[in-house]
Amino acid sequence: MNQPPTDNTTISKTGFARWLATVMPILEWLPAYKAAWFWSDLIAGITLAAYAVPVAMAYASLAGLPPQSGIYCYIFGGLVYALFASSRHLSIGPTAAISLMVASIVGPIAGGDVSLYAAFASLTAGMVALVSIVAWLLRLSTFVNFISETILVGFKAGAAISIASTQLPKLFGIQAVGENSIERIVILVRHVADTNLTLFAIGIGALVLLIVGERMFPGRPVALMVVAIFIIAVSALNPTDYNLKVVGTLPQGLPKPGLQEVGAGHVRQLLELAFACFLLSYIESISAARTFARKHNYSVDPRQELLGLGIANLAAAFGHGYPVAGGLSQSAVNEKAGARTPLALIVASLMLAVVVLFLTGLLRNLPEVVLSAIVLVAVSGFVKIADFRRLWQISRVEFYVAMFAFVGVLLLGILQGVMISAVASLLLLLRLMANPHVATLGRIPGTQRFSDVARHPDNELIPGVYLFRVEAAMLYFNVENIDKTVIERVQASPTLVKLVVCDLSTSPYIDVAGAQMLAQLQEKLSAEGIRFRIAEAHAEVRDILRATIEYKRLGGVNRFTSISDIVNEFQCQQSSSDV
Repeated sequence: MNQPPTDNTTISKTGFARWLATVMPILEWLPAYKAAWFWSDLIAGITLAAYAVPVAMAYASLAGLPPQSGIYCYIFGGLVYALFASSRHLSIGPTAAISLMVASIVGPIAGGDVSLYAAFASLTAGMVALVSIVAWLLRLSTFVNFISETILVGFKAGAAISIASTQLPKLFGIQAVGENSIERIVILVRHVADTNLTLFAIGIGALVLLIVGERMFPGRPVALMVVAIFIIAVSALNPTDYNLKVVGTLPQGLPKPGLQEVGAGHVRQLLELAFACFLLSYIESISAARTFARKHNYSVDPRQELLGLGIANLAAAFGHGYPVAGGLSQSAVNEKAGARTPLALIVASLMLAVVVLFLTGLLRNLPEVVLSAIVLVAVSGFVKIADFRRLWQISRVEFYVAMFAFVGVLLLGILQGVMISAVASLLLLLRLMANPHVATLGRIPGTQRFSDVARHPDNELIPGVYLFRVEAAMLYFNVENIDKTVIERVQASPTLVKLVVCDLSTSPYIDVAGAQMLAQLQEKLSAEGIRFRIAEAHAEVRDILRATIEYKRLGGVNRFTSISDIVNEFQCQQSSSDV
């Protein structure tokens, strides 16, 4: 009987196949694909493509690029992402926030050169891809989470108003320019008397149809139906007679893959934009992916999403697009239409390829103001007052972080706003860690457990004993405040303190400065005739204490002694001495 080969070559091939399946999840889910799922994925893909045509064109115009650039993003980015996706529902394409970010940075660098503008936008996508793949290789999926959900609340609201300030003037037919959103809105108000009434009527009509249509037919390609209505209406008119700007003839066929050469100086100028797009793309994508994963009871791999986004942006770059992300709205369309697997994205990409190959002529008479209306409706859902109200009720610090992001985006623009809000978030976090809560503990009545007296005034204080708990890691920049707080409370105690006990159960980490502070605290208390003990430290904390100080001075550091043991021992000694 032939035995299976056991040479190293076979083993390595097996290992490589296993690794390849983890890198490309399609190799796992496609062989297990059920025929019953295909109809759902087909309908979802067609629906997503119908949604993507007008939205992609609108976002590309927002980015200052030809309308077809947005469609290329969906075709190439979505098709490639499907091969690497760990999410079943995430849809990859251009987003409003990234589009505005590209317009605000690439425009001034390109200096009015249309071909250079497109080259810079594609190059930015390639740089986003490079950053994403490096982050995947270095397993940095956790470190990019410094842009929190709280920052996104403020960022999205600020971005929505910023985007609206660029699109509202188009609705009125007014040229409104300005350094920030406030200036653009002020200029719009000043020139509102110059409104092109025909243009305004078309824009308002499109807005009404979009809003009503989305409420009546949720999850359906309402935007495509609105686009069709206005193409037919405008085709019956002469757009030039009414000063209407239309999309015009789009190039037919798929672009030739490749990147245009640019100077090294331009690469450096675009690096900051690429990094910001990467952060925004990943946070927005992983947030949307987790939303649908929770809803459908499956998991997404945050690290795998870094690779998927990287490859998707690389494909968008070579397909003459610009940076892409997994948007919540487009993913919601995909999910509501019944998508079961990433095959829906492949179907959508193929449908969009059919559009650019054979149907571009149908879009020639689409008024640009309709695209502005689509953008306005898309970003209107970003402003959620309820989210700010909830943050105010839960945590004032989180609320302030969101407001930093909101105001920063409005006044400084999306790129600077998101960077400043991330820095502000870190500074506020460090401020909290620098002033950790030091809880005074008392015995819970009728038990051998202890908790914060400030929260539970009925807790019993132990005569002659001061118990405290540091509810944070003990680090070099907060130990001075901890030491000062403990000494002040011991001195202010209404009874003579003979024993101080530090509960380390809520301190996950302690550095050398923290260990030295405890040793110095023991020396200060000992000079006053007060004993000092440590209880319930975690394993890593115990190791650090044993390696940095003479832990026997602290009465020993082990996993057996609890606060109640120390307190009971003290009370027994006091009773014996009293006798």
